[in-house]
Amino acid sequence: MQLVVVREVNTDGGTGLLRYALSTAPLHGVVLDGWNRLWRGQRRAALAPRTGEGTPGDCHWVLPRHWRTGLAAVPAQATFYENASDLEAVPPQDRDDEPWAVIANGRFAACVNPWLLQRVLETTEADCLAVMAAPELMACQEHVRLTPDHRVVGYRRLYADAMSLIPVPADWPHYLLVRRGAWRAGLRRELLSDFDVWVRRCRAESLCLQGVALAGLAHDLESEDGILGLCKVALSCSLRPDAAEDRGPEEPGGQVPPEARRIGPVVVGRHVSIEAGAVVVGPAILCDGSTVSRDAIVDAAVVGAGVLVEPNCSLRGRVATGPALPDRAEPGMAPLPQTVGELGDPHRCVFRTWPRLSYARCLKRIADVVAAVVVLILFAPVIPVIALAIKFSSPGPVFFRDKRQGLHGRPFFCIKFRTMKPGADKIQDKLRFVCEVDGPQFKMADDPRITTVGRFLRETYLDEVPQFVNVLCGQMSVVGPRPSPETENTLCPAWRDARLSVRPGITGLWQVLRTRQPLKDFQEWIHYDMQYVRDFSLGLDLWICWRTFTKMVGNFVRQF
Repeated sequence: MQLVVVREVNTDGGTGLLRYALSTAPLHGVVLDGWNRLWRGQRRAALAPRTGEGTPGDCHWVLPRHWRTGLAAVPAQATFYENASDLEAVPPQDRDDEPWAVIANGRFAACVNPWLLQRVLETTEADCLAVMAAPELMACQEHVRLTPDHRVVGYRRLYADAMSLIPVPADWPHYLLVRRGAWRAGLRRELLSDFDVWVRRCRAESLCLQGVALAGLAHDLESEDGILGLCKVALSCSLRPDAAEDRGPEEPGGQVPPEARRIGPVVVGRHVSIEAGAVVVGPAILCDGSTVSRDAIVDAAVVGAGVLVEPNCSLRGRVATGPALPDRAEPGMAPLPQTVGELGDPHRCVFRTWPRLSYARCLKRIADVVAAVVVLILFAPVIPVIALAIKFSSPGPVFFRDKRQGLHGRPFFCIKFRTMKPGADKIQDKLRFVCEVDGPQFKMADDPRITTVGRFLRETYLDEVPQFVNVLCGQMSVVGPRPSPETENTLCPAWRDARLSVRPGITGLWQVLRTRQPLKDFQEWIHYDMQYVRDFSLGLDLWICWRTFTKMVGNFVRQF
């Protein structure tokens, strides 16, 4: 069970937007339905026991007592409070099958990535978690990288939803999670206090409190955008395209002439009048007693109870709660917030895709596994010899692991035989002035960081044999773009998204065709990676493998 605690935000006793939404039909039903849908999404993570799908009764609302007389409908489970002592009637939330007590901030309808939340709950040692939904941590967000003097040096794209530890917030978070064993009656009584009072109570109880931000969205229900965003969640999931024809204006007092048009999901209350020439575009809600006049437009908006939309006026992306709208009031279209339905895998929007049964999606992976197994078996007697040679030639580990970006930007550790002296990466910046290639990569002849054994391994490509383990794990392919770190992928978004559409490869088109001409290496890198993704085929992969084999044999022979 989840507690949805609604605290007063208007100290003067005025009516806030959330109270208006819960007091107005049929808007209240849409808001509660949206809340329940978001809660069911969180149930699938670990906020509640996995004993079945959530139901509207899973949310227990805690509301101010003076709201009760004005509510259009009271939630199925609700407690109305006047002071902290009234919270004694709130369920204790200490059932054995519920590992966490969940307290939601009633001002926000929030939803976070459920898999990230599950990971946090499985690993945290905290007794209380303050969870904030952070849109900036959602996948495919572009972040500008600046120097201390605010110069742009690149861009960073999050290819997967992320999370981050944060300081405990100053105000009530979107979600509070308290371990079942730590849930005290004193904590329940402080739910109506300021958040710093609640934090002090936790510390007095010797409870560990931690803040975490997870990729997600939070709709502020005291704002127009928040109400519209939650309505979009509810209507986009629950209404058929023709659902508007099943509701409202046919009830007593309603009138809909044939000239009026309703497009998309539209919820219509009682005694609503839509005049000739009016256009209502969903998701939209027309509350009881409202009127949409002749030739008016209601577009993704909420028309409050008794509100009149004047003739020839437009209401776009708004929540109109006043008694009437002035003539010619035409606010601009406000973009609707994203919905929980847009939380998920956005990769198909920026990467190239192929059919499921194509060579790129199916046969290439099978070929990679077979090739990796064969190569690792053939080189099994040689690998210990190489490892001993590296160990005897210089101190340090046998293998070098470096974090790279793989398919769809997923990070992984690329494994190679170590060919450089320990700490080589720390002196690279000092050698940057003698770099012989352009772009973000680094290369120089007679690199002093390379060991004697390492030079032989590089010239014969034996240093890349351990990468077949990456191929076997599905992190790389035999043929593909060069695996590169995030720092190199910040400079060219279009090229970056193209090359990350496929798994990086041990060899590739750029590796076999590059000319190493001065000031052209980076351009060739971009050109050949783009060409490979554009012309991706079995024939191209076989040709690259043949060119790589002949080049590798030639280099090996030249060593002797």
